[in-house]
Amino acid sequence: MSTLKDAVQNDLHTAMRGREKVRAGTLRMVLTSITTEEVSGTEHRDLTDDEVLKVIAKEAKKRKEAAAAYTDAGRPELAAQEEAELAILETYLPTQLGDEELRAIVSGVIAETGATGMQQMGQVMKAAQAEVAGRADGGRVAAIVKQTLLGR
Repeated sequence: MSTLKDAVQNDLHTAMRGREKVRAGTLRMVLTSITTEEVSGTEHRDLTDDEVLKVIAKEAKKRKEAAAAYTDAGRPELAAQEEAELAILETYLPTQLGDEELRAIVSGVIAETGATGMQQMGQVMKAAQAEVAGRADGGRVAAIVKQTLLGR
C-alpha cells in the first residue's frame, strides 16, 4: 500500500535525479516536517495520509505567509522563491473550495447544528472543519461562518 509520504519520497528521488533544486529542497523540507511530527510525543508513530496532508498544509501556509511578508518588505526575489515552493506543495493538497462551495457547506452545517448566533460559532466551526477536511484555510472558513451567523 503506497502512502502519501511514500509518494513524496519517490518524487524527491525523481527531483534529485533530474537536478531540480527547488523541488528537491522543498520535498526534503516536507519530509523533515513529517519525520519531526512522527517522532514528537512519547513514541515514534507512522502518520496517516490525513496527518501527512495536515503537515503539508501547514508548510504551505508558512510559504504563503512568508511570500506575503517578503512582498511587503520589497523583496520580490525571496517572495518568488517562497511562491515556487508553495506551488510544489499545492500539488499534494486537495483542490481548494471556492467561496460559493464553502458558503453552501457552512449553511448546511448551521442548519444541521441549529446554530442561531455567535455563541455557537465554535460548534459550527468544528463541524465545518470536519466537512471541509483541508480543502480550505481555517481563516476563510471562520470568516464565512462569522459572516453567515451574523447575517441571520
